Amino acid sequence: MTESLPRNSMNGSIVLFGPPGAGKGTQATRIVDLTSKPQVSTGDMLRAALSEGSKLGIEAKSFMEAGELVPDDVIIGLISERLKMDDAKNGVLFDGFPRTIAQARELAKIAEVSAVVSIEVPDESIVRRIVGRRMDPETGEIYHIDFKPAPESIINRLIQRKDDNESTVRNRLKAYHEQTSPLAIWYENQGLLIKVDGEQTIKNVGDEIISKLSAR
Repeated sequence: MTESLPRNSMNGSIVLFGPPGAGKGTQATRIVDLTSKPQVSTGDMLRAALSEGSKLGIEAKSFMEAGELVPDDVIIGLISERLKMDDAKNGVLFDGFPRTIAQARELAKIAEVSAVVSIEVPDESIVRRIVGRRMDPETGEIYHIDFKPAPESIINRLIQRKDDNESTVRNRLKAYHEQTSPLAIWYENQGLLIKVDGEQTIKNVGDEIISKLSAR
């Protein structure tokens, strides 16, 4: 299909979520290009706040240095400040937030969410995607033993990143399902959830997202 989603056609924000390895980063870039909505990551906001030494950044730093999770009210405060910026006047693309119903309820107080895109990929496919990844330490290039085999000449120097093992991936998936399954139902009950088949090609996943956003 032709990428024809009008820029800023949806005045509210979009939430994008999916399990680790579902391809959110790739699809987020495409959504940003087509809507002009800036991508908002809580991780990026935290790093920026720490770097700037803002009040919320200093507050977040105290929790992070103690090895504790940054409380929701601090995260919501950072988001509230971000939404005041000029480029966010027609909404933003939330990447990785909210993760829980409690966060979603707080977000609803400060932002209008127009659509929630859930990239659906079965656990076994996620495990295969992540566990099969290999990195070339010299170039940083990522390969995959099944989907993107490396040239024979560099196979011996490839490494598997520490977190790309089956045990870690399954633990991350368990946490994702515990947090996100209730959240998906919560958004679905509000008529905001858009489910997308994440086992298609990258292009087809993106086409389905854009098609369903255009139809809203």
